Amino acid sequence: MNRQQGGKGKGKPSGRGSGNKRFKSYARGNAPIKKTNTQAKKSGNPDEIRLNKYVANAGVCSRREADVHIATGLVSVNGKVVTEMGYKVKPGDEVRYDGARINPEPKAYVLLNKPKGFATTTSEGKGRTVMDLVANATNAKIKPIGRLGRNSKGLLFFTNDDTIAKKFTNSKNGVARLFHIELDKNLKLEDLKKIQNGFKIDGKLIEVEEISYIDGATKKEVGLKIKNTGNTIIRTIFEYLNYDILSLDCVAIGHLTKKDIPRGHWKHLTEQELNTLKML
Repeated sequence: MNRQQGGKGKGKPSGRGSGNKRFKSYARGNAPIKKTNTQAKKSGNPDEIRLNKYVANAGVCSRREADVHIATGLVSVNGKVVTEMGYKVKPGDEVRYDGARINPEPKAYVLLNKPKGFATTTSEGKGRTVMDLVANATNAKIKPIGRLGRNSKGLLFFTNDDTIAKKFTNSKNGVARLFHIELDKNLKLEDLKKIQNGFKIDGKLIEVEEISYIDGATKKEVGLKIKNTGNTIIRTIFEYLNYDILSLDCVAIGHLTKKDIPRGHWKHLTEQELNTLKML
């Protein structure tokens, strides 16, 4: 059984300062132009929903308040301000409130303990993928943040929260990931120090957060911490130094560990885990 824990993330786009912007805009004669009623006609698509409901479902405000925000030009669809009551939003439309993108889906935060043999991709036709493993985790359109190779294993984080996702894509200030790596031979001390100090490959500086031998194991096994979202940098390092990687296991993402998550299973982040992640 997959272990599910109810971590919820809430966020509202900030409307701070929006009033002054509107008054200045109107003073210049740039009030939003109302769209014609032809766009409000029913298309018969059951997936379309009214714009005010979309805004309300995104947690911005009530539906009645959404009508006011729409009328005053605070809401845009696909880059165009919409002030028309009853406007329908289609699947895939980009809706913004006061400049910030909104989404009616609940925010979801899922942590998977990936086994070998699954590709880290959302594309179809790639055989078994990590999306198959989290298919029952949520109805939200989550995606993996970062990558693990098909033959790599360990922790992989999924979310539909762009703000949290950006924390992982910042290679300097992002969320660190800790890997347990097994090599085909002992890692020489001089090579460990070289990785520790940083070195250049083809003129590009290669740096990691930390690297060390693992206590109680042979020198074939090391722990390595990086903030890069992929794992290609790890393979680049060891290929350059003439080592083959036999096993690559992501054992921690920031403060998150594999505790109580069997291989191939997932869990939702708890509220405390999510709050800690936001503060990183």
